Amino acid sequence: MIRRLFHILLLLLIPAVSYSVNDTLTVNDNLQSYFAGIVTADTVFISGGTYYVKDLRVTKQSISIIGLDNPKFDANKESEILIAEADSLLIKGITFSNTGVSFITDFAAIRVQNSTACRLIDNTVENSFFAIYLSNCSNTLVSGNRILGNSVSESFSGNGIHLWNCNKIFIFNNEICRQRDGIYLEFATNSIILGNNSYSNLRYGLHFMFSEGNKYVMNSFSQNGAGVAVMYTKKVSMINNNFFDNWGSNSYGLLFKDIDNSTVAFNKFRRNTVGIYSEGSNRLLVSKNVFIDNGWAMKILGNCYDGVFNYNEFTNNTFDLATNSSRSNNTFCYNYWDKYKGYDLGKDGIGDVPYRPVSLFSVLIENSPDAMIILNSFVVDIIDFAEKVSPAFTPETLSDEKPLMKGFSYAN
Repeated sequence: MIRRLFHILLLLLIPAVSYSVNDTLTVNDNLQSYFAGIVTADTVFISGGTYYVKDLRVTKQSISIIGLDNPKFDANKESEILIAEADSLLIKGITFSNTGVSFITDFAAIRVQNSTACRLIDNTVENSFFAIYLSNCSNTLVSGNRILGNSVSESFSGNGIHLWNCNKIFIFNNEICRQRDGIYLEFATNSIILGNNSYSNLRYGLHFMFSEGNKYVMNSFSQNGAGVAVMYTKKVSMINNNFFDNWGSNSYGLLFKDIDNSTVAFNKFRRNTVGIYSEGSNRLLVSKNVFIDNGWAMKILGNCYDGVFNYNEFTNNTFDLATNSSRSNNTFCYNYWDKYKGYDLGKDGIGDVPYRPVSLFSVLIENSPDAMIILNSFVVDIIDFAEKVSPAFTPETLSDEKPLMKGFSYAN
């Protein structure tokens, strides 16, 4: 299914580019001088070995640079490695190692700028500041790359795949780990992020701001410092992703900050401090997701409006829902809550009494975290039961009027 979708999207996104089989050249050494004078070669084969390369510039159109037997470009921690400003560029099968680190310049292993219809395929990036950096690019494919960082602090690390002011970028089946952010997008539009594995990054597995109309499908984000952050944008679709094991005092699977008109569906949130944290976000559809073994399944703040939360499954979370408001400005319906103790006399699979997912104890924890010490005490059961009978501290209007009696486990 992924492979079929990949080919369809590739045909839509990447214009046809032809390469001549003539004028090909295998380069064994002296890359800098060769690329400075390249004129006619459509395809350059780089034989196996290690090359000392820094600030290698490619400016000719329709160039293919293909590695044979895994050649390595090593910058010896001095600068960038390859800087391209050319359309219809192909870079494939090369290992890029040891960029420089700078607080002034975003040194990258592969930098492509002001270009269209480029392809970065099956490369490896090791020990880089920024790994793959696209700026002012469009209709470009980034596929099958392995980015293996060694970041130990946010100050001395860059991002794995970094997009700035790009349109129609297809990021497919990449592995990114131990960078600052695995994938970072800013002012990136109409792009598809599909089938990537972003894990063990210092800050976010995925971080994007001001990036409208993008789709994130079938990715895995696990063991990152703070999960995934979605900020200041609209028209985002996050479908069938996994958010696993993002733990920490300020961590979450997925953070929404000031986003609108977006869809989150068929995702699985497992073992996160908070599954979804939403602040200042409106008209969200959160549907058919599974929340299991999280600290808080969701924290939806009072400044979120007109959201619809339906057909989700909540199982074995410490707390299902928290909020900081006495009123609910969103709609909850047809969700499965494993803590629901209602009944179904009509045998239609829907509980006969509403369910209020915000517990009094979760409100107490928000105001006094030290109260967590009595989490499994019978006292907690007593105060939560009393609050549900006669709500005084939890939002009375925040309830699922039609809770489901059984879960469905939509996400795989």
